[in-house]
Amino acid sequence: MLLISFTGSTSVGTRISEIVHRRFGRTILELGGNNAIIVMDDAEIDLAVRSILFAAVGTAGQRCTTCRRVIAHEKIYDTILSKLMNAYKSIRIGDPLKEGTLMGPLHTKNAVRDYEEGLKVIKSQGGKVVFGGNVLKDFEGGNFVEPTIVEINHDAPIVKEELFAPVLYFIKCKSLDEAIEFNNEVPQGLSSSLFTTNQSAIFKWTGPFGSDCGIVNVNIPTNGAEVGGAFGGEKETGGGRESGSDSWKQYMRRVTCTINYSKDLPLAQGLDFS
Repeated sequence: MLLISFTGSTSVGTRISEIVHRRFGRTILELGGNNAIIVMDDAEIDLAVRSILFAAVGTAGQRCTTCRRVIAHEKIYDTILSKLMNAYKSIRIGDPLKEGTLMGPLHTKNAVRDYEEGLKVIKSQGGKVVFGGNVLKDFEGGNFVEPTIVEINHDAPIVKEELFAPVLYFIKCKSLDEAIEFNNEVPQGLSSSLFTTNQSAIFKWTGPFGSDCGIVNVNIPTNGAEVGGAFGGEKETGGGRESGSDSWKQYMRRVTCTINYSKDLPLAQGLDFS
């Protein structure tokens, strides 16, 4: 087997990589995500709120490109947090097959347990739950929890981990440079988004001193992507790419062929065999 394409956790992906590369095989790894949406003080606030809601709550936070962190400029921090909390109140939880349902259940009882344990760790590290934070016991007979918003410091250890549940961290920043620093300081590097109307900020964000993720969006959520774009990330996300115009090349064996149709042997070293 030449190549293994794997989507899953960083821990499992690391093990697969070790085994496959031990025999010089190849891998395409799409592993953990810890995606941030940065909202600057010149952003379209309502657009950002709708995007955050969709990215953080859709699929009950169980998507690799789910928004896990909001990094909001201090000038608009309170405004956007207030608007988002009001929007969260309108979320309909229940059977995802029913019309009007926005958030369904977690996939297993273990996921509910991880949600509960994660919130305990968050609180022990100075995090403050400002919305949600409860398991909906016996709700429609499924593994349902409340979508949750947490205010927390950017450098809390739990923020560096991927809690695969609808828990959204709210983090305050003072500038674009600080926001980029916070975005890049986690070990994962899948998707990221910046909301701004400043062209200079966009160029910096998408350039070499901006986001270190594989997907770098502007004014769309972390889970929005161009269908023809390469999908994948950097760092502990694995570095693999699926989709996009060049994705097929990763599944091919590359061969360099040189054919000499003459009876001469041109040598770059200029050797003379006469």
